Amino acid sequence: MTKKVLVTGATGRTGSLVVKKLQSNDYGWQVVPFARSSRKAQEIFGNTDNFIFGDILSLEDVSIALEGCEKLIILTSAVPKMITPPSEGKPPEFDFETNGKPEQVDWLGQKNQIDSAKKAGIKHIILVGSMGGTNENHPLNRLGNGNILIWKRKAEQYLMDSAINYTIIRAGGLLDKPDGKRELLVGKDDEFLASPPNGIPTSIPRGDVANMVIQALNNPFAKNKAFDLISQPENDDTSISIDWDALFQLA
Repeated sequence: MTKKVLVTGATGRTGSLVVKKLQSNDYGWQVVPFARSSRKAQEIFGNTDNFIFGDILSLEDVSIALEGCEKLIILTSAVPKMITPPSEGKPPEFDFETNGKPEQVDWLGQKNQIDSAKKAGIKHIILVGSMGGTNENHPLNRLGNGNILIWKRKAEQYLMDSAINYTIIRAGGLLDKPDGKRELLVGKDDEFLASPPNGIPTSIPRGDVANMVIQALNNPFAKNKAFDLISQPENDDTSISIDWDALFQLA
């Protein structure tokens, strides 16, 4: 029998990649995408088959979506919106949409998902966060005065304290570049930000993050790990063969 996994944030830029990859390949998991907007799902996927629509701030919505699932992938994240462009030497100003502030999405929304998962008997949660959470003064925290990395880190800690098996992937700067063409590097506690290997950019294609998420579903070395993830620069058009067991063991 195929096992079911709920993917929240399924219409996000990384979440939609995870959903599409799970839909188009046989990883042994039936994906149940969860999102707020049916219109956006229709635009991205061309249909809303198997989608469940709801609000991560609703315990009832998340609980219904988790019925029959064994695992949960959390890809929800607050998204800052530019409200004033840069001008005359002044930096741009950002804000968040109603009910979309980091405290609501990255803390309360993720806490709600974790609580619902625990109640539903979910065996494993995979959460994608961001590097930079060890620095309260990180520039991302100043966007819209949202403290986005602080709230993300709080949710990560809540998951680690939940007694549910977890995999927390703290991704570097996300790139809209082809995946599968770069060596992946794992680290911890923002060590890459403090000292990038050979001075490389601390970034990674979204598709490579999606691949890491999917591999974490079945890999025996992925559980109860929290790690940073970046990639080496792309050298050529050659696809990279990744030893996933070794990569998770390094985490």
